[in-house]
Amino acid sequence: MRVYFITDDLRSHPCTNNREAYRLAATPTRRPTAQRTGEDILPRLLAPFFLVYRNYSEFSMFQYGGFCHFLFLLLICYFVESCVQKYIQAQVPEMLEPGYVVSHVNLEDCGVGSLDFTSSDPAFTIQMDGTIQAVRVTMVPEDGKSFWITVQDCKGHRWFVDVNLSLTGQVSNNAVLKRSKRAWGLPPFQIKENDKGPFPKDMDMIASDTSLNYSLYYVIEGSGVDQPPMNLFSITKKGGMLKVHRSIDREQYPKLEFQVRAFSVLTNQETDLPMKVTVIIEDENDNPPQFTGSLDFTVQEQCPVGTVVGQVTATDKDEANTLHTKIKYRLKNGTQLFRIDPSTGVISATTSKLDRETVEKYFLEIEIRDMDGATTGLSSTGWAVVSLGDINDNPPTFTKPMYKGKVLENTADVLVSRIDVNDKDLKNTPNWKAVYEITKGNESGNFSIKTDPVTNDGLIYVTKPLNYEQGSTINLEVIARNEVPLVGTSSSWQKVPVELSVEDVDEGPEFSAPVLKLRVKEGVLNGTVIGTYTATDPETKSSKDIKYYKLTDPGSWIKVMENTGELKTAVIIDRESPLVYNDAYNITVKAVDKSRKTGTGTVVILIEDVNDNAPMITKPDQVLCSKDGARDSILLTAKDLDLAPYSDPFIFELASTDAEQWRLKGATGTSVMLEPAVDLPNNVYNVKIKVKDLQGYGEEQVVSVRICECAKEGVCAPQYFSTVLGVWGILALLLGLLLLLLLCLLCVLACSTKEEKLPIADDDDTAGGMLLKSNLEAPGEEVKDALLLMPGSGVDAVDTFKGGSIPGHQTILSSAGFGQKQTYGSSMYQNTHGFTTTNTLSSGQYNTGMHGNSYRKYATMSTMDGWRENKIPFDTQKLAYLREESDGRFAEDILRPYGYEGVGSPAGSVGCCSILSEQESLDFLNSLGPKFKTLAGVCTSKSQGGRP
Repeated sequence: MRVYFITDDLRSHPCTNNREAYRLAATPTRRPTAQRTGEDILPRLLAPFFLVYRNYSEFSMFQYGGFCHFLFLLLICYFVESCVQKYIQAQVPEMLEPGYVVSHVNLEDCGVGSLDFTSSDPAFTIQMDGTIQAVRVTMVPEDGKSFWITVQDCKGHRWFVDVNLSLTGQVSNNAVLKRSKRAWGLPPFQIKENDKGPFPKDMDMIASDTSLNYSLYYVIEGSGVDQPPMNLFSITKKGGMLKVHRSIDREQYPKLEFQVRAFSVLTNQETDLPMKVTVIIEDENDNPPQFTGSLDFTVQEQCPVGTVVGQVTATDKDEANTLHTKIKYRLKNGTQLFRIDPSTGVISATTSKLDRETVEKYFLEIEIRDMDGATTGLSSTGWAVVSLGDINDNPPTFTKPMYKGKVLENTADVLVSRIDVNDKDLKNTPNWKAVYEITKGNESGNFSIKTDPVTNDGLIYVTKPLNYEQGSTINLEVIARNEVPLVGTSSSWQKVPVELSVEDVDEGPEFSAPVLKLRVKEGVLNGTVIGTYTATDPETKSSKDIKYYKLTDPGSWIKVMENTGELKTAVIIDRESPLVYNDAYNITVKAVDKSRKTGTGTVVILIEDVNDNAPMITKPDQVLCSKDGARDSILLTAKDLDLAPYSDPFIFELASTDAEQWRLKGATGTSVMLEPAVDLPNNVYNVKIKVKDLQGYGEEQVVSVRICECAKEGVCAPQYFSTVLGVWGILALLLGLLLLLLLCLLCVLACSTKEEKLPIADDDDTAGGMLLKSNLEAPGEEVKDALLLMPGSGVDAVDTFKGGSIPGHQTILSSAGFGQKQTYGSSMYQNTHGFTTTNTLSSGQYNTGMHGNSYRKYATMSTMDGWRENKIPFDTQKLAYLREESDGRFAEDILRPYGYEGVGSPAGSVGCCSILSEQESLDFLNSLGPKFKTLAGVCTSKSQGGRP
């Protein structure tokens, strides 16, 4: 802190060395105030200088001019706008102790230059930051105390601040009531990294100027104390000695900042604002440089001298912009081919003869050293890899002076020769891949050459069959190139001869022409010879023993004579047929020699047109829209399948019978307009029109014309009909509705009717039977030959259980058969599970009921076998019918012949007997009434072994 007091030593003043003038100026007779006028202040300001001039009146002219110049500057300083406030009013206690902060002068607008402060009251001083502070014990009277502060910059500008102290009253807005920042007088500390100690080591003394008047103790906090790095610094509490306790790495912590706080020992109150202390860690060259980035570089072979290969980059963790981080680069090998810039690390080529085919990669050892390459610096070594990029400086070369191959005649799409080459350029690149071309010997296009993508060889193929008779040896010339041009070499593309031998094979016949064209008029008669198509043997040049056959003939129009090759028509040729394309019809013919060799040829029949088609109207059904008071017309268009001059322009003629009602107009080459000649009612009219071609050939045609009101153009509107119902019509409609309602009610009643269960009595826990009244005496003996129905798994002939029946399974057995509806009194029984097949016999009816697989037919199986096959428990069901007398234990229960007993027989009709065993009781028949006693007697006698 610099505080300038008014003393005899004026060297402390930054602007002048005039001791007397400054002394006079610093001891005014009274303080300036804001109310003092310019006439009052200016003489006061100038008075010291006039005194100086009076004491030193013997100035030279030069001194006098300088004196005047000084006065002029003083006036300018006076009229310069003040950078500080003009008034400060502060409320203070009655007694001010040394160090008491009165107020603060705001110096924010005074720039960055140094300032001088002077207090008119020696009991107060002002620090460099503008803090006004008491320097000794001062009593403030009740009416207050006033003094002023003089502020002057190095240019001589001076300003005054009036300070008023009072015991009571309000504090001015310009007053500062917070603690003032002290000038602790502590510059940034510097410590070396990696210091060897001993520790703890004293750094410097920290003291606040408040310690002149108070007893203080100090506390530090922040980085290096209670923040990382922890416990690096400490301070003696009362002495203020700052200490460091260990070494530190600058690369981890280049700078540390912490705060020092001062507290009063008596009050433990903070006397000053905290001061920030910065500790800078001095760098030590303890980190060698390290390579950064890739060390792999690529440059084209045969590149010019000075071509940049790449740049090596390195970094150093030490302090930047110092010798510790100034790196030099050096090559330790390969200096005859490459160089490296010591400062930038740029590698460049020093020769233009880098050849990839000789050396593909170069490994360069590079040293990086700090301290600008000094031997005392730290260094690192790395390896840079320089790869040479390939250019096409080597053409493909053939491994042989000549290549040979063999091929059979009449073969195609076969490989005949392989040409191998060598290329020193980089494999699988355009510089290495070969492209082949046949430059001689392939004028007829029989060969093609391709590149094998794996081996890079040339592959020669035959694309068209060769003929041995035309030449047994073929000489070719092949050139090999790359996909890209040659660069950096004087070599050129190479060529090589290829000799191919054609081997003879037995060939089939050859037609005189591969394609024979014949012109034929359409409509020629069947059997007309239209030409001859023959072939010869290429070896013998003869047509002997050659047979001819058709291979293709879409319409079977042509007949090929087997021995002569003549072509005859088999049908009438029609040019307008869909088999004809562009007036041409094609067939293929095969020739076969005696050795079964074949040859094929094509015959193109060019069909000439004749006038065999009359022009026809394309749309014979037309709609003519009738309009009010106007006649519309329709367009008729005709088409002729023939060509000119047998087609259009056409001639349209109206039949004489239609000439009164219709007329034609506006005829063109292929169309004409048809319109009514008179008003015609809506109806359908058949109009006869004759259409003739240019040669006058044509026929009469009928055009159906419907005249109607149109909903839209060409479409008749729909016709509407209205009907008025009379009284009888309405009654008939109501009657139909009533009948429909009755039918619905009938369906509801029928659907709601439930079937009744028929109980079957079984007195002695044996299966019983059901006897039904029957008015039919038949069938009798003929039943034996009929198909018997056995109960199946699904539906039983008679479902009987002890004391009841199965609901929903009511099947009535009668002499008429199974499942047949019969009505007895008011009851109706019906088989609800199957359908019946009715057979009529001479003596009556019987039905055969079937339902899927529920019933089975047993034409040859006995009743006992049928009973066993269906596994029916004997104690729950009975067999319905028996067929043979030899059915084991049931031999007693067989069908008996009976005669007609006459009308009114009390026994009625008996159709068959129930199946009963010897152990079963038939006493239940006694309860059936007098009508069944005869039947009961018969059954009883059967059970006892007797016969009726």
